Amino acid sequence: MVTIVNSKIGIHKEKRRVYLQGRKLSRQGVEPGQQYDVVTRGDDLVLVINPTGKYKISRRMRNGELLPVIDLRVDEITELFSGVDVVRVAIKAGKIVISAHHQHRKISEREARLAHKVREGVPLDICSLFHGGGVLDKAVHRGLAGAGVKSRVAVAVELESKYLESSLNNNPELFDQRSIIIESPLQSVNLRNTPEVDVMLAGIPCTGASKSGRSKGGLEFAESHDQAGALFFSFLQFAQVLNPAVILIENVPEYANTASMVVIRSVLASLGYTVQESVLNGNAFGALENRNRLCAVAVSNGIAMSNIDSIAPVRKKEARLSDVLEPIASDDSRWKAFEYLAAKEARDKAAGKGFSRQLLSGDEPMCGVLGRGYAKYRSTEPFITHPTQPRLSRIMTVLEHARVKAIPETVVNGLSDTVAHEVLGQSIIFPVFEAVGRWLGLALVGQYRSNTAQPLLAA
Repeated sequence: MVTIVNSKIGIHKEKRRVYLQGRKLSRQGVEPGQQYDVVTRGDDLVLVINPTGKYKISRRMRNGELLPVIDLRVDEITELFSGVDVVRVAIKAGKIVISAHHQHRKISEREARLAHKVREGVPLDICSLFHGGGVLDKAVHRGLAGAGVKSRVAVAVELESKYLESSLNNNPELFDQRSIIIESPLQSVNLRNTPEVDVMLAGIPCTGASKSGRSKGGLEFAESHDQAGALFFSFLQFAQVLNPAVILIENVPEYANTASMVVIRSVLASLGYTVQESVLNGNAFGALENRNRLCAVAVSNGIAMSNIDSIAPVRKKEARLSDVLEPIASDDSRWKAFEYLAAKEARDKAAGKGFSRQLLSGDEPMCGVLGRGYAKYRSTEPFITHPTQPRLSRIMTVLEHARVKAIPETVVNGLSDTVAHEVLGQSIIFPVFEAVGRWLGLALVGQYRSNTAQPLLAA
């Protein structure tokens, strides 16, 4: 028979203490007045009942019953459990074994693994959840490389075959022969044999959190979405099993105020992570698309990071939209009147909805958001107006779409226009997360490599 107690290490008179009392002791034969010794065995502290022991079990009267009390304040607690907040106490007949809680061991293991790889130049293993077309992974990979840190996708999970195929074809630098590719809903993945990783990336689907998604679905809460609402739970299961030292989440800004994010913050804190969050703007980081994204970075408590708001841009934005537009002939069939969109705009204004078309000439210093369904000619997304016939307009080409997000054009090689717009529209602003990757890489290099020159940022 064994009794297990997970107990916080306390402080009494400036000394660390482990305090135990009550029936959980007496039911294992530990009684007031008994004597015991304290010995160190490996990483454990062991209390052994001994008639001639150095220490004595105290007593406390509660409701007329005499109960045993152990108030352990020995130097070995500080020596063995430096940096440990919670210990596991196993009470057996005749002895008590105190060891670091398993979560502390997981924290130590992931930080040691990361430190070794950064020092030795071994590629960091990345788990990519909701991989899509691999745009987030490519940006973080490039950012880490810019700081002198190698990386590889060790595990990629994606539901849509067409997106996964695209990434495998167009992002060869992310994968190697050991990479595990999983085409599956996240909640269906068996985690039993999944390897531990160093970094986990997750663009958790925002369908239920975005303003348009909640409005379209009539959702009161983001978690009410029948497909995406509970995916944060599966994400947290991956975090607990894969034990990464760093976790990066990207989402719409509204996600910060969801119950999902409240749970994520709480669980990650309990697992030994420090979480920083910021809303990062595409224009501010060198892209023409004026898109805001929530960036949340959770790092294991032993990793020193500067404030997330200190992330510096890695790219300078083009002066105007025309700098990235393709030369489309004035008689090209893509120029259309879109009279039904003009009629819809008039109806929306009459109804007081405030929706209006984004008709852009190319002289603008930025543009609005191009979403996943951009190829469907949606009324509120950016259109380019004809240079001489104001009635005509067109949506941006795939290459233009990539350029306004500053995404490498090779990401969508070989895709149909519809699928290419889907991959780009649901992805990130590339230089934003390249900058995040570089910020992270420089912090790791600064902490784990001594006297190592940091590469300069390319213009």
